[in-house]
Amino acid sequence: MNVIFENLLSLEPQQVVMWIIGGILIYLAIKKDMEPTLLLPIGFGTILVNLPSSGAVTQVIDGVKEIGIIDVLFDAGISNELFPLLLFIGIGAMIDFTPLLTNPKMLFFGAAAQFGIFFTFSLAALVGFEMKDAASIAIIGAADGPTSIFVANYFNSNYIGAIVVAAYSYMALVPIIQPFVIIKLTTRKERLIRMEARREDVSKTAKILFPILVTIIAGIMAPKSVALIGFLMFGNLIRECGVLNSLSETAQNVLANLITIFLGITISTKMQAELFLTKETLMILCLGLIAFAFDTVGGVLFAKIINLFSKKKINPMVGAAGISAFPMSARVVHKMGLQEDPHNFLLMHAVGANVAGQIGSVIAGGFIINLVSKIL
Repeated sequence: MNVIFENLLSLEPQQVVMWIIGGILIYLAIKKDMEPTLLLPIGFGTILVNLPSSGAVTQVIDGVKEIGIIDVLFDAGISNELFPLLLFIGIGAMIDFTPLLTNPKMLFFGAAAQFGIFFTFSLAALVGFEMKDAASIAIIGAADGPTSIFVANYFNSNYIGAIVVAAYSYMALVPIIQPFVIIKLTTRKERLIRMEARREDVSKTAKILFPILVTIIAGIMAPKSVALIGFLMFGNLIRECGVLNSLSETAQNVLANLITIFLGITISTKMQAELFLTKETLMILCLGLIAFAFDTVGGVLFAKIINLFSKKKINPMVGAAGISAFPMSARVVHKMGLQEDPHNFLLMHAVGANVAGQIGSVIAGGFIINLVSKIL
């Protein structure tokens, strides 16, 4: 009983606030189906690490250091970037690059839709964040959770918990954020633009060569991206080679799900009250929203600029799918196209831009690591 009373007396109001935040994340995961595979373990982990004298995290009691299991997992899987990289194998195995291979120019939309990253990087630095933290915050705009974790951990950012929560929360809010931005930037006439259907016959050889060539080219352009792009493309090579179907299925399901569970619960070590409840967290959430919105802006405006010089017009909404939130963004664009015109099928074009965004976000992450590393 004495231990119970001691723990109750040691309970801080900030810890109770974190319980509420954890409960909100669990609610969003279950009730609203917002990225449940990650928000649920993060939410539960947030409660776990904010219990008085929690044995789940490392602490010093009576001068004796007791190692917490979540910190052990963090050192084993996140501090060395292992979990995000393994997750990329699963993501790569899930992606079919056929829509991109049939319309390679969609790669440009995957590049244009990374505009928000670099805009927010400059903005975060201007408002007072250290260069390494500004870079980590900017990557929220990639709409790619593993890349956000990788970059934030690479720079040993003090705000990794807030960055990860923001990244995955905004990914889940794609159906809300993107339509708002798209409608503000386009006219109904532009949203009604129809695009010709592309052929879908891509040779097996092309599908096998694609991940290999992308890895080589990305490695030359942005050497720091080799680990990220390499694991992503290795997962895709497993999918497309045709002789490792069982491994492909394992990567897509068992591996991806298992790593996601560990990733979510482990990130919660950075969700302790003293690390999370700061004014910087609120600023990060705001900057993350700016990064995400301006990535969408970059893709839409790029399409509008192309239309000024092209006879075959591109529906600007397809440009918005150039962010990395796959396949949510492509589905949003397709749905918006059908709402404007029930016979306007933009899905394949949007998917092409969307998978290009997956590549673009990873390369952007490597590029910004390379850039900031040289500055520091």
